[in-house]
Amino acid sequence: MAAKLSGGGGDRFNVEQNSEINVTPFVDVMLVLLIIFMVAAPLASVSVEVNLPPAVAKPSTSPPKPVYISIKASGQVFIGDNRTTIDEMGQDLADAVGKRDPTRERIYIRADEKTRYGAFMEVMNTLQDNGFYSVALIGRDDNS
Repeated sequence: MAAKLSGGGGDRFNVEQNSEINVTPFVDVMLVLLIIFMVAAPLASVSVEVNLPPAVAKPSTSPPKPVYISIKASGQVFIGDNRTTIDEMGQDLADAVGKRDPTRERIYIRADEKTRYGAFMEVMNTLQDNGFYSVALIGRDDNS
């Protein structure tokens, strides 16, 4: 014997369609999750009491002004807005950095897309020769 699940007709095997959602499994899952979180929450907290010392941190000063090196397509080199040469770049960088440690100072390089690779490498070599090892390259963001 088979039951007819849909369609017309009024025989005794006709079953009406049910359009209601059974939420019982959903409620069961939610109750299980609630119990899991109720059990796990106390385990995640620290129960050892410790008297922490007060934090006496000096207010941080504003970060130092970043140093930008710009290389034009013609090979001209600029530190900030001031033009320099490869020979003078070491001293000009030391002046721009001031008393900060050159080995920890990040130098930002901006170069024109038509800059010769050799001119770029001269700048990189001069940076390394003068103790500047942290270099960031700046590019144009076309996603905005």
